[in-house]
Amino acid sequence: MDVLIALGTNAAYFYSVYSVLRAATSPAFNASDFFETSSMLISFILLGKYLEVLARGKTSEAIAKLMDLAPKTATLLTIDDKGIVVNEKEVDSRLIQKNDVIKTIPGSKVACDGLVIWGQSHINESMITGESRPVTKRTGDIVIGGILNENGVLHIKAAKVGSETALSQIVRLVESAQMAKAPVQRFADHISKYFVPLVIALSFCTWVSWFLAGMFKAYPRTWIPSSMDSFELSLQFGISVMVVACPCALGLATPTAVMVGTGVGASLGVLIKGGQALQSAQEVNCIVFDKTGTLTICKPMVVNTRLFKTMVPQEFYELIAAAEVNSDHPLAKAIVENAKKMRGSEEKLIWPEALNFESITGQGVKAIICNKEVIVGNKSLMLEQGIAIPVEAEEALAETTGLAQTGVLVSIDKEVIGVLAISDPLKPEAPEVIFILKSMNIESMIVTGDNWGTANAIAKQVGIDSKYVVAEAKPEQKAEKVKELQAQI
Repeated sequence: MDVLIALGTNAAYFYSVYSVLRAATSPAFNASDFFETSSMLISFILLGKYLEVLARGKTSEAIAKLMDLAPKTATLLTIDDKGIVVNEKEVDSRLIQKNDVIKTIPGSKVACDGLVIWGQSHINESMITGESRPVTKRTGDIVIGGILNENGVLHIKAAKVGSETALSQIVRLVESAQMAKAPVQRFADHISKYFVPLVIALSFCTWVSWFLAGMFKAYPRTWIPSSMDSFELSLQFGISVMVVACPCALGLATPTAVMVGTGVGASLGVLIKGGQALQSAQEVNCIVFDKTGTLTICKPMVVNTRLFKTMVPQEFYELIAAAEVNSDHPLAKAIVENAKKMRGSEEKLIWPEALNFESITGQGVKAIICNKEVIVGNKSLMLEQGIAIPVEAEEALAETTGLAQTGVLVSIDKEVIGVLAISDPLKPEAPEVIFILKSMNIESMIVTGDNWGTANAIAKQVGIDSKYVVAEAKPEQKAEKVKELQAQI
């Protein structure tokens, strides 16, 4: 393409220079020039390349955001033979070596893939597994670099560092996918080795044939403008063939289409991995959805409250929020957020003081609030505290489980008062999207890292048949499922 552009623009330019010089030295010469042809051709091609650079810049931004998931620094621990920490210092995360012990505090990200050797915490693994609920990690569990540590302190022994980490492998996959050319661009590159010589030969033949035809008077003299001769006329025809054949459409339209398509997709939350995926989209007959953040909003919320005793809802939420506000658990934060909505537009949200607060890991919390013993947690916590669970509470828990929700029991003064249903709710438009895809004869499938119960419940809500659901899948298993579907085409 560059050869044709260079030949076409230079031929048009130098012919125009020749026309200007001849017109300046000959009073009878009155030919046209084509300076604007050269400038417009070059401008269009540069515009196309500029748009392509913009598209690649957006790709770089996406990759940079992935890289930002990894923390810049980490706390390196020095441990003696007895397993006692004797020193800790902050180091660049790129300097971590295998078997180093790294300390991860609440709210920070895990610096590398490794094994928990001390501590207990809740980890948000939605980046890797798609599971929206934080996962409890204890001694002996494996953690992945880049994921968020929700509450507890962990000591992690590095197993994979640098380019070996799961995050680095994801970045490499995105880089290779987005830098790949679209099939139409590869096709253009393939035919260019035949197209360019052919166009040059046709241009030369056009010039020679019209020049010879003029010499032998094969066409009427009236065809030649009064200010030109047969040589100049034939030269114009030859240049015209070369300029018209410049593949500006391929040079401009393809990168523009890729940029606009990927840009619009990104603004709607859809990552299109390069031109090849964009071009292949017209042949799609099955779309695979992840659950977390795709079909759901990726934020735990209280979706239902059921009270078994007569009580003002605002007073109910004030008591449980006063207990949960002291907890770092994501479900506790969801309860507090819902309580804030119940309080309305009050400027200062001050909850009653919680005395004798106790957080029971993996079960819930309890505290004395307004001279009442408030316990918020799961069924096992209630049984341990000697609290009887009424039939209606059991039924409510079973119902929340069937709807892929987490049921939280609330006890006040040793009596179960209510059940909160917490879930990662659907995006409002999700069912409509699935319906539209069905009307286009495109099948929809869910492949998620979440559990089977949640996956099936979400599929039912959006209108996807259970046979098109794959749950508890890791990233590599998701990729294998996509390849399996592609092989069936």
